[in-house]
Amino acid sequence: MARFEHTVTVPALDRGWFEEAAGALVDLFEASREQGGAILLPDGRPIHGLRLLKGRHLQAGAHYGEDPGADAADGTAKAPGAPDASKAPGAPDVSETTVLREWRPSRSVEVESLMAEEDMSVRIGVRLREPRTPRELEVSLAGHNPKGGSLYRFSGRAKADLHAWWAALDRPSSAPPQARPPVVGKAVHRLARARLTVTPRPAGDGSWQVSVVLSARGRWLLRPVGAVALFFARRPVERGFREAVDSAAEEWTEMLAELPSLHGEALRAEIADALTEPPEPLESAV
Repeated sequence: MARFEHTVTVPALDRGWFEEAAGALVDLFEASREQGGAILLPDGRPIHGLRLLKGRHLQAGAHYGEDPGADAADGTAKAPGAPDASKAPGAPDVSETTVLREWRPSRSVEVESLMAEEDMSVRIGVRLREPRTPRELEVSLAGHNPKGGSLYRFSGRAKADLHAWWAALDRPSSAPPQARPPVVGKAVHRLARARLTVTPRPAGDGSWQVSVVLSARGRWLLRPVGAVALFFARRPVERGFREAVDSAAEEWTEMLAELPSLHGEALRAEIADALTEPPEPLESAV
């Protein structure tokens, strides 16, 4: 078995703001309504890129996605047979549908996304417990190539105990790390199995020190083969792992810098604007 560990320091996310934003987002969806397939916020504005395709809004079994007859670039109707202006030339055709499995804002919200293209089909499940003040997040992933065999199948599960995460950050910085990491992820393939853990602790300046540990091992008869391969490839694998963790830390820092420092109705209005406005084109974002 191979084990890699890397620790990064990142800015802290305020728990109060996070839970207030989560509650405002859930309340906006709870108060939304469906009209002609469009999902309208309480002020009458439609949520961009989200339409009800099947079932009843906010009822288990409801299917959501983009309107197949609209141009995602500007929301206008698309003529039959016309090319999709939002898709880059030569890009593969991808279908994506989101199914609402459970909507109980005081207890649990669960959705499942199905994405399919010619060479890959992926199913992603997300379940959030106590979504107004998020307590636990569970994510599952399963993918396969419809034209391939077992070597083209993979699966994974991850669980984040958010209460344990905040509790770890309330401990003194000199205290030892928690015995059980708040975030644990597992991935399985026919050839290998991997486990990822994430553990935070407070830094002296108010930021977070986050330790990421990756363990991997081959399966069945490939264990000795994997051990030999890793002996020769350990350094580049470890370097790639560190670079991936560093990149994630940089993205986290950039994301926090862009979050609005608003509260109350101002925060609710900002979230509503973000839901109804199309994302900026890549050209203008650079």
